[in-house]
Amino acid sequence: MSELKNLINNLAYKNGTSGSEDDIAEELVGLAGKFMTAYRDSYGNAVATLEGKGKTFLLDAHMDRIGMIVTAIEDGFLRIDKCGGADARVMAAQDVTVWGKEPVYGVITSTPPHLTTAEDAKKVKGFDSMLVDIGMSMEEAKKIISPGDRVTVRCPQLDLCGDRICSAALDDRAGCAVILRAAEIVAQSAEHPTVKLMFSCSEETGGSGAKTGSFSVQADECISVDVSFAAAHGMTDKKYGILGKGPMIGYAPILNYAASEKLKAVAEEKGIPYQVEIMGEATGTNADHIAVTKGGIKTALISIPLRNMHTGAEIISVSDIENSARLIAEYILGGGTDA
Repeated sequence: MSELKNLINNLAYKNGTSGSEDDIAEELVGLAGKFMTAYRDSYGNAVATLEGKGKTFLLDAHMDRIGMIVTAIEDGFLRIDKCGGADARVMAAQDVTVWGKEPVYGVITSTPPHLTTAEDAKKVKGFDSMLVDIGMSMEEAKKIISPGDRVTVRCPQLDLCGDRICSAALDDRAGCAVILRAAEIVAQSAEHPTVKLMFSCSEETGGSGAKTGSFSVQADECISVDVSFAAAHGMTDKKYGILGKGPMIGYAPILNYAASEKLKAVAEEKGIPYQVEIMGEATGTNADHIAVTKGGIKTALISIPLRNMHTGAEIISVSDIENSARLIAEYILGGGTDA
């Protein structure tokens, strides 16, 4: 578990917002390349292959994280817009890194309550009115920073009670850890099918990495791994997952029902804790794109329960990562769907 926790924290620490994933992609190619053939595809996805016999299984997790993008440089300040689903409600006074020619640290401005009117206090400041205070002159800033550079929230990585950890970018670096670990387990078997990993770009801005990458990959089945909402105090557990209670097996019209049922059967047979997540429409993940690529790929979805999604203080249970990886590995080694 300590090795898995270190892996998750290492992946979550890496830079890599949507459309600018080089740092995290290089890290994942290096990690997967220790026991698989790994490379970057033409779009920028990190792809790895473990050769085997019989079926080909594709495992997908997106490697991009939410962030912001510099739109203009002003004296001492940067104007920004969101890059992915950053939440404006939690941005005021956040400590951030600007990824210019070298990292620059700054703080998103915040108006003191003493200077806020009662009416303004009820409003959330939009990204169009946010500024990052970097303390540089225009001339200094332009030497290091350019419009288009990315900005990410800086948050400490914390070990919480039990096996819970808190960090930014666990959506979906936790999923990346799951598919790496699942492939590692499969690789330990003397006989196994072919497994392809796709750490996809730009999920947070529309899923273009999954669309292009899955079209190029010849796969019989796919399991996409992402995060989903974990219940917190005062939230009903009927709609949300529970931290530490295992992977969430998705059921949705776009997902392959036989694959979802087989995952559940494998979990019960192998004694792996699991939860189900029922979605009446699309899943809002890469699974929606992969399922309909080319002539269609049988696609399932495993989700990791996560609190505080799209903030710098996301929380997961490390046991959910290990159990997700075990379930996926057992499913693959068992041959996947019978249909």
